[in-house]
Amino acid sequence: MSKHRHLIVQPDDGTAPVIALIGRATRSLYIKQFTFTEPAIQQAVIARAKAGVDVRVMLNPARSSGSRANDETFALFEKANVPVRWASPHFAVTHEKSIVVDEETALIATFNLCEKYFTQTRDYGVIVGNPVQVAQIVEGFHADWAHEHWHPTEDTGLLWSNNNSRKLMSDFIDSAQETLEVQHPKFVDATVTERIAAAAQRGVYVRVLCGGKHGISEWDILDTFSSLRLLHYLGVKVHKQKNLRLHAKLLIADGRHALVGSMNIDRSAFDLRRELGTTIRDPEIIEGVKEVFESDWDLSHKYEPPEPLSAFHHVEDDFPHDPDLHHE
Repeated sequence: MSKHRHLIVQPDDGTAPVIALIGRATRSLYIKQFTFTEPAIQQAVIARAKAGVDVRVMLNPARSSGSRANDETFALFEKANVPVRWASPHFAVTHEKSIVVDEETALIATFNLCEKYFTQTRDYGVIVGNPVQVAQIVEGFHADWAHEHWHPTEDTGLLWSNNNSRKLMSDFIDSAQETLEVQHPKFVDATVTERIAAAAQRGVYVRVLCGGKHGISEWDILDTFSSLRLLHYLGVKVHKQKNLRLHAKLLIADGRHALVGSMNIDRSAFDLRRELGTTIRDPEIIEGVKEVFESDWDLSHKYEPPEPLSAFHHVEDDFPHDPDLHHE
């Protein structure tokens, strides 16, 4: 279990902190998830509904490929009389991963509620209690539950897609003066990638920890490998995560500020999907993510992405191919 009470690290912490958070709900429990198939967490939600808590579960109906992962979960909750609804049709995909307890505490995560993300992938979750942030997450939940258009204010420290996430992530990168750590699997948005390059050009020591080809669609391979090669040309240290599959989305600036959320560095993540992230200044959380990043970096290897036009045939055999790992 993580020693940092507001930080969840996967797969180190497993399902226990998520189940414990759900178990704390006495009045309301709002869950919005891209994929939710983990049985123990499902049963924890059903138990809260049976205890009289106002439980609402919002699920993404289909992946961008068209495949549907949540149909059985939807049917399970319907049978258990748990209010469940498909996410807002205003977004191509709802990729947000949030849980709100009693409108007082919220979990913002990079991991889906599936066994894989508690056992095989590097991921993070941040538990926030800031009243302004929690209130905005609740407001966003109710808007999406009602399938209404909604425009959040931008001064809460939260990043929302498809509203302000690209600008706020760019501003975060621009704020780095000395160091910038990036632990992300995809590099498909030219605006954000250029900001990372600009940081290196102005003398910031930049380290990028990527996941190689794992989970990258053929559609995104060209951009991801080209971006990583360009960063390498500019002197950015590019490594590949070796101890675990990489699914996390983390940035750390100057060792004092962090950004964690559901959005990949991807045009669709900024423009078409519902995503949620947060900037972090809590020293305890910063200490935790720095420790994990440094440990992962020490176990990583220098990565030289293949020439993009031949990348479709490139094989990386450090992990078995996982057809269900898709970086949306």
